[in-house]
Amino acid sequence: MNPELAIDLFKTTVIFALYMVAPFLLVMLVVGLAASLFQSVTSMQENTLTFAPKLLALAGLSILLAPWLLRSLTEFALSVFARMPGLAH
Repeated sequence: MNPELAIDLFKTTVIFALYMVAPFLLVMLVVGLAASLFQSVTSMQENTLTFAPKLLALAGLSILLAPWLLRSLTEFALSVFARMPGLAH
């Protein structure tokens, strides 16, 4: 395997993984900040006030983004499989 091709494949995979995870990280960041702000304003220090909204937001976002995630993962897998003959040299 050509080292440049291996590095390119690794770089593409890492960037694609970040591309897939970014919406979830951003939503969790916003929900966590909102929950922390709510706890600071109301002086309520309950652990479920940060955990439950994040869990609900993650579940909702997973359902909402499932078609996009599956389509993107399928396209990425097909592109990697198409590049495999070039990896053998």
